[in-house]
Amino acid sequence: MAAKKKTKAKPFWERAYQGHAYWLGKQKLGKVTLAGRKHYKWEAAGRAGETEDLDAAKRAVELAIAMNHNQLDLFQ
Repeated sequence: MAAKKKTKAKPFWERAYQGHAYWLGKQKLGKVTLAGRKHYKWEAAGRAGETEDLDAAKRAVELAIAMNHNQLDLFQ
């Protein structure tokens, strides 16, 4: 019997009340919330912003997390 290959967990979007959350396992990485008609606020990795498009807000969350992951810690 062959051993199972361990796969790396991938972050995923989950729909929430008036918004979406970006999860990696049980850790919430970021969120997008509806802030009015056709207006979204996003938060991730210590950054925040606003946009008029849900897809653009989701991309901004993913980009903020990717940039935070690649950034070196200043005080290490």
